[in-house]
Amino acid sequence: MLTYCEAFTTFSTDNLKEAKRFYGQVLGLKIKENKMGLLELDLVSGPVLIYPKPDHKPASYTILNFKVKDLEEQVEQLAGKGLKFEHYDGTVKTDSKGIHTSEKGPSIAWFKDPAGNILSIIEEK
Repeated sequence: MLTYCEAFTTFSTDNLKEAKRFYGQVLGLKIKENKMGLLELDLVSGPVLIYPKPDHKPASYTILNFKVKDLEEQVEQLAGKGLKFEHYDGTVKTDSKGIHTSEKGPSIAWFKDPAGNILSIIEEK
């Protein structure tokens, strides 16, 4: 059935112009507008489509994860561009920089896009 089909993900935003600025200028991703006027993130793993939704509600879960080699360096660089990392103090705890470390899994830091969607960077070892 769908075993060998390519797949891609999509998510919504309440402001395509702001999404284009954030994903392109702050995160440094390659972006293009497709024929329908929607944004496409050109990622190594394949495209991600961002579409406008007037009644957009931010996802309450992580919608996109980026694997990085050096998490602390990436956190510093993105924070230098004004990005604010999420801080958690429940089952998942983060340090003062917003980095969660665990013996059971990779180090990770979460942040939100301008529409309130949750994204993360994860240290790949």
